[in-house]
Amino acid sequence: MMALVATAFAACQQTSSQTVEEKANEVNVAGAPAVLAEDAPQMKFEKAIFDFGVITMGEKVHYDFKFKNTGKTPLIITNAEATCGCTVPDYPKTPIKPGDEGIIKVIFDSEGKMGIQDKQITLTTNANPIAEKLHLVGEIKERK
Repeated sequence: MMALVATAFAACQQTSSQTVEEKANEVNVAGAPAVLAEDAPQMKFEKAIFDFGVITMGEKVHYDFKFKNTGKTPLIITNAEATCGCTVPDYPKTPIKPGDEGIIKVIFDSEGKMGIQDKQITLTTNANPIAEKLHLVGEIKERK
């Protein structure tokens, strides 16, 4: 029993004594090499919420969420997922270098929707924080 406890304790000690180089060689959720928090890519959006105002049911809203990588390492976006099939995001598939800009293109189809809407797009990235949320908000009126 004591040997098991000693082995478990030693295993805990080994993981906490990882070197910076070993940590840098790990892979994060986005499939990119892990980096120290201060070196991680960062997404800075011009606007994270777009208010499309009042539209008539059936209209489509197109919006480009513009961002810049303000971090120190390349930004990799691995997924963009909307809250429903009526909202379709398109994101850059290649890394965004530090200082470079990119666009998340979003199309919202209001067919069959009524009232106040808040459509959320969740981006999965290697940035700090890993997930970024964007919103399309507005109101949909009935056709006349």
